[in-house]
Amino acid sequence: MSTDFLNIDGELRINEPLAKYTSWRVGGVARQLYRATTKLDLSSFLSQLPRTEPILWLGLGSNLLVRDGGFEGTVISTAGILKDVEVKGESIEAEVGVYCSKLAKQAARSGLSGAGFLAGIPGTLGGALAMNAGAHGTEIWSLIVGVTTIDRQGQFHDRTPEEFKVGYRHVVIPTDEWFVSASLSLRHGDRAQEMDEIKSLLKKRNISQPTNQPSAGSVFRNPENDFAGRLIETSGLKGLAIGGAAVSEKHANFIVNMGNATAADIEALIVHVQKTIELEHGVLLEPEVHIVGELV
Repeated sequence: MSTDFLNIDGELRINEPLAKYTSWRVGGVARQLYRATTKLDLSSFLSQLPRTEPILWLGLGSNLLVRDGGFEGTVISTAGILKDVEVKGESIEAEVGVYCSKLAKQAARSGLSGAGFLAGIPGTLGGALAMNAGAHGTEIWSLIVGVTTIDRQGQFHDRTPEEFKVGYRHVVIPTDEWFVSASLSLRHGDRAQEMDEIKSLLKKRNISQPTNQPSAGSVFRNPENDFAGRLIETSGLKGLAIGGAAVSEKHANFIVNMGNATAADIEALIVHVQKTIELEHGVLLEPEVHIVGELV
């Protein structure tokens, strides 16, 4: 495929290793990776891609396992690029490359309440929208009043929440559309109190989760009326390792890269945990992480 694109800025990399773009620090090579400067650049770039080109959108890569064989297509990286945030009264409009933690802190500094839980989500707004991320009893789509998407032709679409099927850690969006920005409805709160709550949340997260090791956040969705971490721990799987990947000793629903893991190690451990929990508890754990790419 030609790498000659007209009227775009940004950065296009060919045969780009994806390990440095994922929080597990694993993954093969992408045929090409594009980092846009603006939404208009992104629109121009998408409009010039072949209609059948496989596309993978990538934020912080914290809910993603890219296989060792890499991705035979185009990766669009948004983390730290599409990062505009604007406070408008009791709402915030933000682009998808904004880190969830930054969004939570900006809301708190603006005296707005309701977004504090986002501080503990290790990803970008785009990823949070795509999976309906949540914590502490709140999910992001409960705050959403509108989103803007972009399609393969580079056309933008303003959509309402009613146009999406939203469930637990799952959102169905129109085919070949991706989120570029969203509007969140919040409420007035006490600035100091909101900042204190965020600090407390982050402290608890550091105590209970392996934040000092490469991971992808929670690996499995919680089954109805139970917790994946509890099932994994009661099955004695904490610390179990395959290759360089291990079930975290700190939180059983986390798999960590001990330094030399491959994507194959992580995927094998995911499958092993699933089989064990199904055998011992009769529950099939569903992965929360998305697995993409080619096997070696």
